[in-house]
Amino acid sequence: MAVAAQSSYGSDRKFIRTAMKAPLLEADHELDLARAWHDHKDERALHELTSAYMRLVIAMAARFKVYGLPMGDLVQEGNVGLMQAAQRFDPERGVRFSTYASWWIRSSIQDYILRNWSIVRTGTTAAQKSLFFNLRRLRALINDGGSATLGPEGRTFVATQLRVPMRDVEAMESRLAAGDRSLNAAVPGATEGEGGTMEWQDLLADDRPQPDDEAMEAHDADVRRRWLARALDTLTEREHFIIQQRRLSEEGKTLEALGAELGISKERVRQVEHHALNKLRAALLKETDEPDEFVSD
Repeated sequence: MAVAAQSSYGSDRKFIRTAMKAPLLEADHELDLARAWHDHKDERALHELTSAYMRLVIAMAARFKVYGLPMGDLVQEGNVGLMQAAQRFDPERGVRFSTYASWWIRSSIQDYILRNWSIVRTGTTAAQKSLFFNLRRLRALINDGGSATLGPEGRTFVATQLRVPMRDVEAMESRLAAGDRSLNAAVPGATEGEGGTMEWQDLLADDRPQPDDEAMEAHDADVRRRWLARALDTLTEREHFIIQQRRLSEEGKTLEALGAELGISKERVRQVEHHALNKLRAALLKETDEPDEFVSD
């Protein structure tokens, strides 16, 4: 494991050194490369363009190392953003590619951090993302004496600066302070049978149905199917066809379509359907009044 980690670290350093040696691009040459890729899909132009700005990816990834994720992973996600920028860049808008790409690189790295910083989803909205990436900086500005939590004035300051509701500030602060907890960790001071240690996962409620509930549900569903089958047997052939096409199909046919198929008016189809539904209702009510043959099983 240690050898693999050292190998990965060495590869990352080699990649970074190589990227930092790539020559910078003059504005005119950059524009030519962007046009060659945009207009003619010249892959050599794309490679030169993205290689020149790999240093931008590395610099951006280094800014987010404080979140504890591997530098190599951050660089890789930044590369994804760089390629997305190259794919969408319009060279005729008069904007340098580096300016345009920086937004895509930052967004890609931030999305990766939000997905992987915790096993619990930290934020999805723009306001939540802004809170996640700016709360630490704003706390430093407040200089709250190293308190574990913000006071009312500090929360108001953050909410005002980022233009988010106070409840979002409180929720994000609590989430960032808590950290993840292993479900296999022992519950302090708790034991179970024969002196065993209780784990947090032992306290999770199981929302799955019990075997007896599943058996009862399967039995009831079987009974309902038999009731419906016997009720349908009371219908005439035309009534059964109309109910099947109108009520028991995923895409029920219209009155007009059935009328044309049966050679009758849509009003007549409606009348037959209404009569058939009344017959079904009466048959099902009769079924519920009679003892079910499965009850004695």
